[in-house]
Amino acid sequence: MSDISIAERLRLPQSRRKRMLVAVRAAAVVALVAAAWATPGFLTATSLFSLATTMSFIGCVAVGMTFITLSGNVMSFCLGATLSVTTIVFMASLPLGLFGALVVAFAFSAALTGLQGLVIGTVRANPIIVSMAVLALIYGFVTLFTGGRGIYPEGSETDVLKGRIGPLPLPVAAFLVTVAVGELILVTTRFGRNLYMVGSNHRAAVAAGVVTWRTVTGAYVMAGLCTALSAVLMAARYSSGDMEHGIGYDYHAISAVLVGGTAIQGGEGSALRTLAGTVIISVIQVLLLLWGFSTQMQYLIVGLIVLGVIMLHTLGESR
Repeated sequence: MSDISIAERLRLPQSRRKRMLVAVRAAAVVALVAAAWATPGFLTATSLFSLATTMSFIGCVAVGMTFITLSGNVMSFCLGATLSVTTIVFMASLPLGLFGALVVAFAFSAALTGLQGLVIGTVRANPIIVSMAVLALIYGFVTLFTGGRGIYPEGSETDVLKGRIGPLPLPVAAFLVTVAVGELILVTTRFGRNLYMVGSNHRAAVAAGVVTWRTVTGAYVMAGLCTALSAVLMAARYSSGDMEHGIGYDYHAISAVLVGGTAIQGGEGSALRTLAGTVIISVIQVLLLLWGFSTQMQYLIVGLIVLGVIMLHTLGESR
């Protein structure tokens, strides 16, 4: 009887923390909706188009980042640079035709991130250090081969990537498809189950017979493919390949992942949560822009929001 009583005492504080976390999240969403509704200009066609575009490009990268975070490797600081260099590779490959350029861009991005996953998965290298090293290598090689200049090819090969699928702009449709495919992979495949297991407890995954390096490498390959999708759509939109295209995207992507509720330590989260986080981060960005905040202040405010989310998540998980 006493054992049951003690267990009940331990459970009650935890349930209260969970309820408080849900209440805080609900209040934050309501406040965000109210702020958006009350902000002049937010519901205009121009503002909503800007929101949809921002959401799509960030969202594809964020879904890729979700796979990395779920694997227990926190985040990558070079997905933004990967996006940028992939826009250059895609535009430089257009003489092969649109299909050939797409194949080259996706293969390049997947290989670039997959090699990082291979190193991290096989030798258990620190993922943050690896991503920072790759970030420096990307900028170094691109500067060496391009002289720091972008690529602005002539022609209309990429116009098809600027169209619509029904009422939806192609980037928005691509983002929603990416979320759906990502969620299906995570929920219905053996790779998805292994990914959650590796992120939750690496030693337990090894004991269960999971080949962890393959799972980690696969997570990074998925991140590369999602980033490549954002890259080709962005290159088509701006008709250029440039290292400035992806600046800040890794930061915004991890913000969307964490705000959506994916655990920073791995093993808990989903592509659907990242969809929600992407919408929230994108709405905040548009609101801050309409309110006249500088880019530096936007980074600061989003950073404080992410910090608050991490603290709330830690509170909800504490025993």
